[in-house]
Amino acid sequence: MNTHLMETLSREIIKSLPSRQKDIYEYVVNLEDELASQASTSDEFMSLLVKHSPHRQAAEHFNLSFGQLMMTMHKIEDTISMQLEQKMEHAQWLDLTEKVRLQNKNIDDHVKYFYFSLHEA
Repeated sequence: MNTHLMETLSREIIKSLPSRQKDIYEYVVNLEDELASQASTSDEFMSLLVKHSPHRQAAEHFNLSFGQLMMTMHKIEDTISMQLEQKMEHAQWLDLTEKVRLQNKNIDDHVKYFYFSLHEA
């Protein structure tokens, strides 16, 4: 499925999380993103993760033990994953390229037209 779509749906799921879970998740992800922007290779990124430990920083910031923070993050990630999977099961792509071309002859032949529908259960 389209990576951009999955990212968009993930952001919507994250927005709908309970406030504390959303704050914790976004705090960790922002720290990780900051480290990723400083790294030029995956090895360098991993080294920065070990050195700066975003999860330990988050645990301190939110006054949690490292174990509590990790359990919370796993729960949040499981929730996001489960909701994303449910949304993707109900997603439907319709290729409307030929219908659009029949209605408009001036359309670029290299462009495809899709309709995306997301039916919630």
